[in-house]
Amino acid sequence: ALSWGFRRSGDIVYRPHCGACHACVAVRVPVREFAHDRSQRRCLRRNADIEMRVVATIRTEEQLALYQRYLAARHPGGGMDGHGAAEYDQFLVGAWATGRFLEFRAEGRLLAVAVTDRVENALSAVYTFYDPDEDKRSLGTFAVLQQIDWARRERLRHLYLGYWIEGHRKMDYKRRFQPLEAFDGREWRRMERGEEA
Repeated sequence: ALSWGFRRSGDIVYRPHCGACHACVAVRVPVREFAHDRSQRRCLRRNADIEMRVVATIRTEEQLALYQRYLAARHPGGGMDGHGAAEYDQFLVGAWATGRFLEFRAEGRLLAVAVTDRVENALSAVYTFYDPDEDKRSLGTFAVLQQIDWARRERLRHLYLGYWIEGHRKMDYKRRFQPLEAFDGREWRRMERGEEA
């Protein structure tokens, strides 16, 4: 389904269909061709102290507390900032999904969790949340770089990054992972930096 532009949220698989609007564009990174830019190399160096581990998608109190802090800081008043354990499980875990949590820790402290699905020949970056007090680390970027590296180690072809919307400030980071491919509704094509989908 990912190769046709679909995404997963909990147990729901979806693709936006909004009449004449085609703003939501599915994007993916061909991981074998990916090359770090200077900013991404700095991000890797800045986070050299982080230890990572892949764990089952089973909620812990530590993860839930971090998730709630992240939503309160990043999405205040957006409808998600009141999420509790039930919403966490519904949104990030799901009953049938093939997901894993990629945890990031420094000196034992949980800094970030990247919810990642393993699908045929690819990984899918479902959602990442992190410590809002650690902005200088660029943990969102670091998580994507680690997911790309994970996909390469597994000899997978792509990392799916979900949807991108032209001019949407919170989605602009996806353009920095090059090369990037966009799904036009029929096929995937290379999307150059600065080009519209």
